[in-house]
Amino acid sequence: MLKQLKSLIRDVSDFPSEGIVFRDITPLMADPAGLAMSVELMANPFRNTGIDVVLGAESRGFIFGTAIARAMNVGFVPVRKPGKLPFDTISQDYELEYGTDTLQIHADAIRPGHRVLIVDDLIATGGTLVACRDLVKRLGGEVVGISVLVELEALGGRNQLKPDAVHSVLTY
Repeated sequence: MLKQLKSLIRDVSDFPSEGIVFRDITPLMADPAGLAMSVELMANPFRNTGIDVVLGAESRGFIFGTAIARAMNVGFVPVRKPGKLPFDTISQDYELEYGTDTLQIHADAIRPGHRVLIVDDLIATGGTLVACRDLVKRLGGEVVGISVLVELEALGGRNQLKPDAVHSVLTY
């Protein structure tokens, strides 16, 4: 099963810069069975854990996050790049493997005590997911876990997220 999913991910050399091997999940998302299997495998460890809401990071976290929220019958909260959300927001700066960036969330998106599952397509250095976790905590939410489709183990992102429960479907 996991071998089938990996076969749907394309390696693109030297993207976005020289020396980087980009794991392109667009062929997997175009495959109905691959997409459905990915969503189920990302959601399953967190079923029956009392999740109130799924939070997804822009932009591929939206794809998996909304599907997982639907599968778990809970709401979805987007975390976006600056200037994309129309209401009051809070911001969090973070480091990427090749630069820095900022994420924002609506100030009323997570209520104190909300149990949150954070979802993204990939964990590399962990910067995006750490920023998402920090936003949840700043709003009084509890991170129940983090679920990703792909983990790039050599970059150590999981270590940045301890003690949170991190689930990855595929590892490279």
